[in-house]
Amino acid sequence: MLPYRFFSSRLTPNASPNNMKTPSTLDELIEALRCLPGVGPKSAQRMTYYLLQHERKGAARLSTALANALSQIQHCQKCNSFTEDAVCALCASPNRDASTLCVVEMPADLMMMEQTQVYRGLYFVLMGRLSPLDGIGPKELYLERLIKRATDGVVKEVLLATNFTVEGEATAHYLGELLKEKGIKVTRIARGVPVGGELEHTDTGTLAQAVLERREVS
Repeated sequence: MLPYRFFSSRLTPNASPNNMKTPSTLDELIEALRCLPGVGPKSAQRMTYYLLQHERKGAARLSTALANALSQIQHCQKCNSFTEDAVCALCASPNRDASTLCVVEMPADLMMMEQTQVYRGLYFVLMGRLSPLDGIGPKELYLERLIKRATDGVVKEVLLATNFTVEGEATAHYLGELLKEKGIKVTRIARGVPVGGELEHTDTGTLAQAVLERREVS
């Protein structure tokens, strides 16, 4: 039997503990996927293995689409939403009512407002909401751009359509006070019982708000 020193002498520098700690391409991909919301280490690992084993073509398409989006998509100069042009199609449309400006938190909220087909004004997307605990303040929400847009002499009403969460309500209150100081009419989307909803299955908070915001039957 060969002595232990024979095997020790044949160990290469690449086998040192320091080199073993260097992240591999696989580890880098797993770590990169963890930047997605709600994706932890296990989910990122499963996604990585699935893409490499079953969806290499899909992974290549994803890589190309992501690279194109990062290089071509920017913020609209007017509404702050995502677009490939300096000004998005909505802001450039002559068919929109420029006297009304709807403020939403995210581009997804803008799309939901559009799906209602009842709002014909323009938008401003905050790209978030006030959340001091997460380090999100007025500067992170492009509020200077919003104030400049709302006081351009064209806008007559600002409709606050932030979410009815604690942060969303705080954001709406802050914006309302800020805009009213500028002499701008500020409105807030209403809350209440959803269409098709039954009182028995409606939470008390929603029902209470519906009573407070009741209106006369015409």
